[in-house]
Amino acid sequence: MRDWVALNMTTGIGPRAAAKLLERFGSAEAVYAATRAELNQLRILPEAIDSIIARDLHQKAELEMQRIRDLGDDILVLDDGVYPSLLREIYDPPIVLYVKGAWSNCLDQPCVALVGSRRCSTYGQNAALMLARDLAQRGVTIVSGFARGIDAAAHRGALEAGGRTIAVLGTGIDECYPRDHRKLGQEILEQGGAMVSQFPLGTPPVSENFPYRNRIISGLSLGVVVVEAAENSGSLITARLAIEQNREVWAVPGNITSRNSFGTNYLIKGAGAKLVQQWQDIAAELPPQIAARLLPPPFGEQKKGKALADQLLLVSANLSGSERTVLKLLSADNPAHIDALLDKTKLSISDLTAALLTLEMNELIRQLPGRCFVRKL
Repeated sequence: MRDWVALNMTTGIGPRAAAKLLERFGSAEAVYAATRAELNQLRILPEAIDSIIARDLHQKAELEMQRIRDLGDDILVLDDGVYPSLLREIYDPPIVLYVKGAWSNCLDQPCVALVGSRRCSTYGQNAALMLARDLAQRGVTIVSGFARGIDAAAHRGALEAGGRTIAVLGTGIDECYPRDHRKLGQEILEQGGAMVSQFPLGTPPVSENFPYRNRIISGLSLGVVVVEAAENSGSLITARLAIEQNREVWAVPGNITSRNSFGTNYLIKGAGAKLVQQWQDIAAELPPQIAARLLPPPFGEQKKGKALADQLLLVSANLSGSERTVLKLLSADNPAHIDALLDKTKLSISDLTAALLTLEMNELIRQLPGRCFVRKL
């Protein structure tokens, strides 16, 4: 582990340089066994090569590892069996992760990232809080960046639901930035969450750290939800990284006159992000085995035989003719697209839309992404 920690602390060895070294040599131990000529072939910065050859950071790495043990925290390195598998898949995973809290418990659950503007609106804050709370209630770990605004709302939403959340830091894990989030950090850890960073202890919150942090946020997650984002927002960087990492991207639509809506509306309009109105929109796009566990089963699956038939008859008595016609055409297993319903019912689009709305408001049917419908009863 010492070689990994030392390599991570070497000036001039960022994620991409580390990726080149590991591709060539296979491990941090092999990097330190390499000759200067071999290292020169990779066009690594001369000062980084000097440090590797001299092994001048090994003693500092030993002290770092001892300090982590004293804090009760942990270090994961890229060749650990406990290193997050999703994060290992990305192009340039961090070679070292400093972790605090119940790390493995958080990763036992599906992870979804939720990010957005620091200078958020009340609408954005409420949306982030609601989505994080609803997902966390159903066993999803919420990942975010511990910043003010949307990130903080996402962490707090998970905590309100009694769920778990991971804060990815742009500092060392012994730092608290912003300072006024100290209590939030304590609550995250007390409730079984975790904090993670790729940066050595004592690393301050310098601006160049946060793009590196963003790739960890998306890399740990099955997908990224962007709630509010201005034109040059760091949240758009996270969304772009998620796309590059073959992750899902969702966005909450916003007011077209708000600068904080530019990023989210752009993602929906031009980058293929899925529009989010409620937590089900997110769950429906997760891997099928996870989506099936998160999404509520059709109401009728909980009732069998005659009880189901009696209940359906009672409900149908209060429906109009067009509503009964639409309901009979829907099943719990096979989603029906609105175009197919138009063709089969011979209703006008306005009558069909009204019937679907009534059935949905009465919780008899559920709308899926792509204007498809299934019966709940």
